[in-house]
Amino acid sequence: MDAGPWLPVPPRGYGGLENVVATLTTELRRRGHEVVLATVGDSELPADGCVAAFPTGQFARLAAPYPEVTGIAHAHAHAVVEEIRRQEAAGAPFDLVHTHLEVVGPAVLGALGPAAPPVLHTLHWDLRRNADFYACFDGRGRVFFAGVSDSQVARGPEALRRQTLGAVPLAVPIPAGRPVPRTERSDAVLVLSRICEAKGTDVAVRACRAAGVPLVLAGPVGGQPDRASLDAALADPASPVAGYPDVRWFLEHVAPLLDDDAARWIGSVSGADKDELLRRSRAVLFPIRWPEPGGTAVCEALAAGTPVVAHPLGCLPSLVEHGVTGFLAEDEEAFAAALGRLDELDPAACAAVAASRFAPAVMAEDYEDLYAEVLRRAGSPPMPAPRGAGTANGGRGQRAASSVKVSATQSAMNVLT
Repeated sequence: MDAGPWLPVPPRGYGGLENVVATLTTELRRRGHEVVLATVGDSELPADGCVAAFPTGQFARLAAPYPEVTGIAHAHAHAVVEEIRRQEAAGAPFDLVHTHLEVVGPAVLGALGPAAPPVLHTLHWDLRRNADFYACFDGRGRVFFAGVSDSQVARGPEALRRQTLGAVPLAVPIPAGRPVPRTERSDAVLVLSRICEAKGTDVAVRACRAAGVPLVLAGPVGGQPDRASLDAALADPASPVAGYPDVRWFLEHVAPLLDDDAARWIGSVSGADKDELLRRSRAVLFPIRWPEPGGTAVCEALAAGTPVVAHPLGCLPSLVEHGVTGFLAEDEEAFAAALGRLDELDPAACAAVAASRFAPAVMAEDYEDLYAEVLRRAGSPPMPAPRGAGTANGGRGQRAASSVKVSATQSAMNVLT
């Protein structure tokens, strides 16, 4: 399971796709699969092998101009190809490659033809991006696709839709125990995402100000994990950070609205700090301006029993049950009004819905179906007999798990979403 060259797996803060890779890898191994992880050298997720082209994550370089970063994804893909060849030469070839590497993954693996195992490529982004590639790419019965939501797949080019086997909603670990009740939560609401125009961070600040609700912003700006790092980069004449579009947008549209009291930026959070922030917030806000494909952070919020307030774009209407697990607000005024109704939402109901829909076993079971279909269509031997993994916690139950060996490659561009 390859998380690519941008962030470690699991990520230490921001990294929705890397969280998905960590969740899926852990659950597939628990179900009896052998999973080799292609990632960066400082990843800490247990796996059955590791492939890395870089010792550390390259995310901070991703906001640089295209000519400076285009080779990073290709260097990573080259390491994956070399591992495929090494396993083949050793007489233990991969049964299937599961790639999440945007454009480069299917292009490189597809070019190998029968020299590569069958490929499943998960799409994690708005398919209007790089539409020219997906409109003409032909997997030739070896490379197939999976979306992360039906609304995402519906926006893809026709050629891509013909090669897409289905949509697998994202999953997150389900916390043990009961969610924190409303009466024991903070007064503040939370934005947990990369801070940028597409995520609507400025809308969240203005809506909270109008509603009189304190706001915490948790996430990076232009690859910088916190204010101290951003200020240091801006003070360095040799640093290119000042020219990054997300940084320029933050300084103009968000920074002037922050006061370190009613609205404050705390930077990236991870681990126990992130879990506690989710559990104690009154709600998590998603005032997005783009058709969100998957919504990992939405699933994380609901799993913690924390309601969601969101603009109804992309997959959000399929994740949020209006009036039950959150509110869908059409505009900034409606967003502010919804913030005044948070006490109508029950944290226990949010957690129950998340456990039934977004548990790791649910996602892994769906991928097992797609793996079997990829192998069938590619004319490869079916997955071997199950190895006897137990029933998943919080999922629909364990069906026949197998010992199929999976290598998966992460999306190089989607870490920006």
